[in-house]
Amino acid sequence: MEHRLSQRFNGGLPILLYKRGIPVATGEVRNASRCGLFIATEYDDVRLNQAVKLGFRLAGDYSGRLYSLNAHVVRVDGEGVGVDLDATGNDARTISELVIWFQDHAMAPVKAVRTVQYAH
Repeated sequence: MEHRLSQRFNGGLPILLYKRGIPVATGEVRNASRCGLFIATEYDDVRLNQAVKLGFRLAGDYSGRLYSLNAHVVRVDGEGVGVDLDATGNDARTISELVIWFQDHAMAPVKAVRTVQYAH
């Protein structure tokens, strides 16, 4: 059983990953909580505990605002990276707006579908 500090919401939100102020990768936030995000990306030039900056626009927000968050990498695997938002000097309002967006646009987790083939 998984124990988390805050509820995690599934969704899909395009995001930019910055290193040293330069955009280096695109990805999609697959789930978000007040403490962290999982970003699906093919970019693999990241290390555990590395500081990164994230840039995104909330779909449906027609102001054109570019949001940004500081994060540090806590997980790297073949599907993407997990980042922690705690203790990185972020604006609490930006995190709240992101989590509320995910709550409002929540998607069911993707589950593997087992197919059965029958002989004819």
